[in-house]
Amino acid sequence: MFRTVLVAVLYVCALPALQAAEPIRIGLNHPSTGNYKSEGLELRRGALLAIDQLNQQGGILGRPLQLVSLNSAARAQKAQANVERFADQGAAMILGGASSEEALAAGQRARELGLLYFPTLAYANAVTGHEGHRHLFRESNSAWMSARVLGEYLSWHMPNRRYHYISLDDAWGSSMEQALREATRSRDRARHGYSKIPSRGARRSDYLGALQKAAASDADMLVISLLGQDLVQTMRLAHSLELGKRMQIIVPNLTQSIVEQAGPLVMEHVIGTEAWTWRVPPMEKSAEGQAFVDRYIALHQAYPGSTAASAYGIVRQWAAAVQRAGSLNSEAVIGALENHRYSLLKGEQYWRDFDHQNVQSIYAVRVRNRSEVMQDRFKQDYFTIIHRMDGDEAAPSLEDWQQERGDQLVLQ
Repeated sequence: MFRTVLVAVLYVCALPALQAAEPIRIGLNHPSTGNYKSEGLELRRGALLAIDQLNQQGGILGRPLQLVSLNSAARAQKAQANVERFADQGAAMILGGASSEEALAAGQRARELGLLYFPTLAYANAVTGHEGHRHLFRESNSAWMSARVLGEYLSWHMPNRRYHYISLDDAWGSSMEQALREATRSRDRARHGYSKIPSRGARRSDYLGALQKAAASDADMLVISLLGQDLVQTMRLAHSLELGKRMQIIVPNLTQSIVEQAGPLVMEHVIGTEAWTWRVPPMEKSAEGQAFVDRYIALHQAYPGSTAASAYGIVRQWAAAVQRAGSLNSEAVIGALENHRYSLLKGEQYWRDFDHQNVQSIYAVRVRNRSEVMQDRFKQDYFTIIHRMDGDEAAPSLEDWQQERGDQLVLQ
């Protein structure tokens, strides 16, 4: 009791000094308009929750944290311009984004300005592969990691199937399709057909044409490698065509917000991957993870998704690295992050030194029946975890990474 009172008194006494200190600014590149605005809202909520918690604990280096947000609209050029605006405002680091193209463009500009960039929702292998660099750290999983856990689950439970792929025509869509073809042994494009969806300006006719091509095939597995509103509209059309009754639909990168937007009836029984769900903390006995879930629910009367969890984890881990380094200097923080192991919202994770990929367990999930979802208090209990893979098994090895990098075997 005395200790609790003492901590409270010390915090109250320190508060005026903390408020008077110059804030440390963190830049959030997030889509508040366009195809990914729901994901953008989750990113902002997760980052703010981390910052509020850190400020309640006294900030970092004796200074409070302040979030500076700019709309990227999930566009690479706008995200890149935002990085310059963040730098002009004195941001110490930047996180966010909703596409791999955005991450690559913004991350490169951050590198030129000497700032650390932590992309979110950027799954293309290139992000920490041949386009990776010292100033970029990816907390979210790569296409390779999603493909590994899906490939293992599908080979065990649904072997020898015929696939059809509908993929976004961009870096992530291409790398996701390639990785999953390798993992499921569906490399033969003549047998396992495909369609490409334009990365910008796709229309209903594009989605419908791709689905009709899939319906006309002999495939019994339909892989839809899309994100945001591209995925929502495609899934609604797939439901109207009743494709889910004759094909197992795979969406490699699922998020809570996608199921909310498309609707649980449309998404019933879809299989995909997640790096985290609100049910993971009790499963992995993470008290801090459960505390995050409880705080998020108290604030928003909703469950946190993996997008919010990723933003929260990035801010917390960057702040911890700054404290260990005793400095905001990017090179010092890089040294404090590389090979650092920690447990925050689930089991152990770590930032690899050679590629700056966060290595963590990955889960294959299936969307529950709508009737089960509707029984939940928030009507958001969407996912059943059907398979788990350790991070070291899911992530590409050093040899795999070196083969992709070619002659450039050290991050610059």
